[in-house]
Amino acid sequence: MNIARFVFNPIAENTYVVWDDTGEAAVIDAGNSTPAENAKLDGFIAERGLKPVVAINTHGHFDHALGVQHLKQTYGVSFAAHSDDTFLLENSGPSGRIFGVKTGELPAIDIDLGERETITFGNTALQIIQTPGHTPGHVCLFEPRSRVVFTGDTLFADSIGRTDLPGGDYSWIMRSIIDKLLPLGGDVKVYPGHGPDTTIGHETANNPFITEVLNNDVDYR
Repeated sequence: MNIARFVFNPIAENTYVVWDDTGEAAVIDAGNSTPAENAKLDGFIAERGLKPVVAINTHGHFDHALGVQHLKQTYGVSFAAHSDDTFLLENSGPSGRIFGVKTGELPAIDIDLGERETITFGNTALQIIQTPGHTPGHVCLFEPRSRVVFTGDTLFADSIGRTDLPGGDYSWIMRSIIDKLLPLGGDVKVYPGHGPDTTIGHETANNPFITEVLNNDVDYR
């Protein structure tokens, strides 16, 4: 599986294009928000002759979904996200204004990731890991052959996602990380929703939120 990352919109959100040897592609957390960002994404897709078939969101915050409508209109893709985050997509306007970002109307979910174990494109199947905490419907996407996981805003390099926004819960995000992400294995590469790449091994040993739990036997449940 091939991976390209773009940093889009004023929130500096990571958008990923992933594809395999069939040429079919998925766009994960499409945050493109301006004509220039749309053109950059479209140019990359055209240059490599890719066929986007699905836009997948790890969660419903506006900065991760600003480009979904463009993808639907341009490529006819389906929109996949967890239905528990519908309220975030529907209230993106007020949320965006807090950060000075005009969101427009975000599209409805076509594929409910709360009802699936995998989502596919080409010959690739991404395993859906339910990781509530940053939002109620947050998911992470694991590709076992490439040993990569897209963690959205659950796990960052040396940090974790916020839990003080509507629907956030610190206990749940720590359960998601400790119980579901760390067992994937230390060699797994982490592609987060913001900031640089990391690995599960690095985070297990160095992330202060994780080491506090592991080293001090903190009850995170």
